[in-house]
Amino acid sequence: MTNDIYWLLRLDLNPEKQSEFEALMAEMVAATLEETGAKTYEWHQSDSGIHIYERYASSDDAMIHMQNFGVNFADRFMSLLTPVQFDVYGPANNDLQTALSPVGAVFHKQIGGFDR
Repeated sequence: MTNDIYWLLRLDLNPEKQSEFEALMAEMVAATLEETGAKTYEWHQSDSGIHIYERYASSDDAMIHMQNFGVNFADRFMSLLTPVQFDVYGPANNDLQTALSPVGAVFHKQIGGFDR
């Protein structure tokens, strides 16, 4: 088992906002790269579908990211993208669950397997 918290966030992009989206994504990637607990931060696109895969060393590290997101990016992000599905994996603590639940996060508890 692992203490890592990771999620897959699926979103729809307003196609007319592609260039604004690309600029915002670049800012967010640069900012998240500075977060020491961020292990993986990948953005993928298929037409107007955006998938973001994020992995953090702990719930505390994920909360640091969420606080930075809220202060610096949330308004612009939500003006360009519409959340479709948000699946969260790992032992998310109560603070993280409280922070992610308003945007429709579904939490999945690990019941087996391993991480290398």
